Amino acid sequence: MSKIITFVVACALVSQVLAQTPAQQADSLYQKGLAAEKAGDPVAARGFYTQALKLDPKNPNATYSLGQLKLNSGNIAAKGREAKFGGVMIPVFQVDQATLKESLDALGMLVEKQSKNEVTPNFVIEDPKGLLTDKKISLNLKNMPSQAVLKYLLDQTGSKVRYDEHAVVIAPR
Repeated sequence: MSKIITFVVACALVSQVLAQTPAQQADSLYQKGLAAEKAGDPVAARGFYTQALKLDPKNPNATYSLGQLKLNSGNIAAKGREAKFGGVMIPVFQVDQATLKESLDALGMLVEKQSKNEVTPNFVIEDPKGLLTDKKISLNLKNMPSQAVLKYLLDQTGSKVRYDEHAVVIAPR
């Protein structure tokens, strides 16, 4: 009896998917594109928008979003990298009178370890005038996201962060 019920439910679900019009399928792909964009993956978003336009060439939402994606894909990808970096939890971060470079090196190693090498931040310090060189940092933090740890480092040194394609760039404010 349970096999019959499972079969009937499966048939009902398949028939619902097959019953969708191309416009409804295009809208579903458009929604997936929005989700990919929000997750910081412009390549996947572009793929979903393009598929939506193949099913419904006049879909205004997919057309608009694809155009906006061309303009903003760099920012979307940067936000995705920032979110990926920021989501790594750091159990303990301790430095005492360390330089910014030493602190960033320690944070980078912890992020790699805690993410099992899925996130490997390349910290670059852009400081041509040497404003950050002599700043000393002392922190004792526990159970914090890596982005929060980085914020404390930035606050103590008067610096700011930018997430580039291949590096996390630190510069004076």
